[in-house]
Amino acid sequence: MMDNRFATALVIACVLSLISTIYMAASIGTDFWYEYHTLSPAENVSEAGRSILEEFVSEEADEKTYTDALFRCNGTVGLWRRCITVPKNSHWYSPPEADMTTNCISFSLSDQFMEKYVEPGNHNSGTDLNRTYLWRLQFLLPFVSLGLMCFGALIGLCACACRSLYPAIATGVLHFLAGLCTLGLVGCYVAGIELLHKKLPLPDDVRGEFGWSFCLACVSAPLQFMAAALFIWAARTNRKEFTLLKAYRVA
Repeated sequence: MMDNRFATALVIACVLSLISTIYMAASIGTDFWYEYHTLSPAENVSEAGRSILEEFVSEEADEKTYTDALFRCNGTVGLWRRCITVPKNSHWYSPPEADMTTNCISFSLSDQFMEKYVEPGNHNSGTDLNRTYLWRLQFLLPFVSLGLMCFGALIGLCACACRSLYPAIATGVLHFLAGLCTLGLVGCYVAGIELLHKKLPLPDDVRGEFGWSFCLACVSAPLQFMAAALFIWAARTNRKEFTLLKAYRVA
């Protein structure tokens, strides 16, 4: 029979694992990893603003083009999509409207693995290896993290079917690796944003900040580490006590 301490630890670990999985999935699927706020989005209602929108939604838009649009139109960036906010009708003869609409463009798979250049938008400036690999890692790491947690959950189900607590060590190790991947994702994203802003500084009237999708990923990492610690502690301690009890009975 399992000690109540270990059963409680496993229940808490499972809850933490579930919450971290939900947070991680939500952060991957939403577009608020980084947000730009401009105090004077006058371009949205001008001829220049319309051309910015057309370039933003174009499949041929390069990094500098869509980043400038994000600056000017209260843009948000996720791992999969970029969005800008513009008025529904932006004609030269119409006054600025309070009714706004959001236009989003998804990053294609080729965009995720595309090279980043030393000068964004200038294909002749050479490849910026740091930003290129940071961009690719921030795309791959969240899926590795989710995959490790799902595999750990599968091992946990097998452990329940076998009525053995010892495989929970493997579940804990997988959760620990998932936490490292999530932590690496957060670090890569922060470094990528900082390097981008060194190449393309924010205008004076634009403020940038990390959004709630990014915060969900930040919260998910410590939850994964705590779940890993509980899984490993419960499995190892229960195994040790079982060994001592068996030795006592033999003696």
